[in-house]
Amino acid sequence: MPATPEADLLTELRSGRRGALDRLVPLVYEELRAIAHRQLAARWRGGTLQTTGLVHEAYLKLVDQSRAEWRDRAHFLALAAVAMRHVLVDRAKARLALKRGEGRAPIELNEAVVGVDDQADVLLQIEDALTRLAEVEPRLARVVECRFFGGLTEEEIAEALGITVRTVQRDWGKARMLLRRALET
Repeated sequence: MPATPEADLLTELRSGRRGALDRLVPLVYEELRAIAHRQLAARWRGGTLQTTGLVHEAYLKLVDQSRAEWRDRAHFLALAAVAMRHVLVDRAKARLALKRGEGRAPIELNEAVVGVDDQADVLLQIEDALTRLAEVEPRLARVVECRFFGGLTEEEIAEALGITVRTVQRDWGKARMLLRRALET
C-alpha cells in the first residue's frame, strides 16, 4: 500500500524537517475547519472567534510543537484539537480578566453550550478540573480533550489514542463523573 502524502509529511515532521507542517496543513485543512466549526457551533455561540480564526490560531500553536511525535493523521488531528482547546482557554482567560467578580453557577460537563465570551469562568473551571484529571488519569483527560474540545467522534478518538471505541465510551463516562465531582467542590 503506497504511503499517503500526509503520512510522508508526518514522517518528515518526526525527523524535524522544517516546512513539513506548512505543507501538511493544507492537506488536512478542511478536517481542521470541520473540527473548529463543530467546536464553535456547539459551544462558543455568540463569541467573536470564527472557524477560520480558530484553525489559524491552533496552527500557530502547532508550529510551536516542533518536537511533537505525530504518529498518523488521527493523532495529528487529536493534537490539533488540544491546540484548539488551548486557544479557547486562553481567550476565556483574557475575557474573564475583564469581568472579575461575577458569581459562579453550577457546572455540568456535557456537550451543551459553554461560551468563551459569555461563560469564560465556566470554561476555566473545566480547564482546571481537566488539568487535575490529567495528573491522575492522563488517558481520560485526552479523551475529554478530543471529544469536548475537539469534537472528534468516538471512532476518531479511538484511532488517535490507539484504544478501542468501547474503551473511549467507558473513559468518557468515567471522565464525566470525575470532572463533575471536581466541579462540584
